[in-house]
Amino acid sequence: MTDMRTKTVELKGQDYFVRHWGDESLPKLLMLHGFPEYGGAWAKLAPLLADRFHCIAPDQRGFGQSWAPAEVSEYATGKLVADMAALIGDAPVTVLGHDWGAAVAYGLAMFRPELVTQLIIMNGVHPVPFQRALAKGGAQTAASQYIHFLRAEGSEDILARDDFAKLTSLFSANMDHGWSDAETMAAYRREWGRPGRMRGMTNWYRASPLVLGKPGEVIEDVPELPLDKLHVRCRHLLIWGRNDTALLPETTDGLEDFAADLTRVEIDGADHWLHHQKPQEVARAILDWVPA
Repeated sequence: MTDMRTKTVELKGQDYFVRHWGDESLPKLLMLHGFPEYGGAWAKLAPLLADRFHCIAPDQRGFGQSWAPAEVSEYATGKLVADMAALIGDAPVTVLGHDWGAAVAYGLAMFRPELVTQLIIMNGVHPVPFQRALAKGGAQTAASQYIHFLRAEGSEDILARDDFAKLTSLFSANMDHGWSDAETMAAYRREWGRPGRMRGMTNWYRASPLVLGKPGEVIEDVPELPLDKLHVRCRHLLIWGRNDTALLPETTDGLEDFAADLTRVEIDGADHWLHHQKPQEVARAILDWVPA
């Protein structure tokens, strides 16, 4: 049963739009998208996993057809994690996260470990190695300068001008976007254009506690992180598109210190958008890793 099905569910009194692939009797795989995507970003990968999993792909808070509050405070990490904990319910699942979806996936694994049987991250980062890389003021700091723009008030209006020209440019900057044909981009613009969504999407950046300076600026006074609470205790697979220019390899340095049971797989010929570019290779990496 690989045809996509959709459902709107109520979580804590608010509506969330969820896509499903695969028989509902199969083990559940929660698939969490990042910026500037939505649950439909998994349309190539999910059918390749649907013989093994019941794939569940929500539009996260602020994105697509899900609830999109305007207040920055509504995008605190704890609230984003609580959304997905409510969607999971009581029975633990495998969680997969990409980009910002990885932040929520890590949050679930670290703070709601009873809900996560195994964790899969695709070109996403654990908060400690990422903050350490940003604090150095080096290549990752330079690559992350767009965050300053996205955090600025009114960035959503600039991104939306001229049929989302700025957001489209940011989406494809220094990356292979050959996968995004006219039909695909029309679908993205439709989701971006829903009322309040651009504000909600950029609020993820505004609410983040990560500290980012300017290139060459070393940050000595990074807020202390509760290192003892930031461990992933389940099995963890990290899949990495080698050509990513937004997240550099240094963002995962020392990840083993926080994930004792870590497996790393690199995908050649792919960058940050590996699930669009190399879905077959990504699916094979996942299926080879999960227990039979």
